[in-house]
Amino acid sequence: MEHKIIVVGIGPGSKDYMIPAALETIEQAQVLVGSSRAIEQYGRKDGQTKFIIRADIEEVMAFIGRQLENNDVVVMVSGDPGYYSLLEAIRRHFEDAKLEVIPGLSSMQVAFAKLGLSWYEAELVSLHGRTVSSERLVYYPGKVLGLLTDKKNNSKTIPAMLKKLGWPAGAMVAICNRLSYPDEKIIITTIGEAARLETVYLNCVLVVKS
Repeated sequence: MEHKIIVVGIGPGSKDYMIPAALETIEQAQVLVGSSRAIEQYGRKDGQTKFIIRADIEEVMAFIGRQLENNDVVVMVSGDPGYYSLLEAIRRHFEDAKLEVIPGLSSMQVAFAKLGLSWYEAELVSLHGRTVSSERLVYYPGKVLGLLTDKKNNSKTIPAMLKKLGWPAGAMVAICNRLSYPDEKIIITTIGEAARLETVYLNCVLVVKS
């Protein structure tokens, strides 16, 4: 029997935000791959072979390839596999026939839900280790942005950048940090006021609404 790579979305962090199929697949896995946080949180089954994802993606792919000879490999990714995850790297290295994907809730989805906002017309942008064209961020009345952050592009620098792109100082900014965790925090402010607040960049989504 040919073995599969099962890419599982583990959601924004809390187990409460994972779908049952994801939890069941992880619990039954013989080979489990994920970040150190994911392995610590979910890799508790005795006898599981576990591999922590670090910076060397080629090493991750080599490990998966070796394990596929004898077992299915379950790869845990934060949020949803289809939204800025390891899935694309896996697809470049392995045949699609070897892949199975179990979706999860992205932090972006959770942020919009917490704010009670629709997101089907929002411009969703990742600035987490990425750059995007200013055309995607430029202001027009009624525009809504969802932004993933990093150390450089954070809760202070992003509003300042948007102001230069024509966004009004009074536009709403929701700083959504550590969504789904017990210490979850959502700060509602404005583009003009965000510069005066403490910088937040890790585990953070910004939702900006004009």
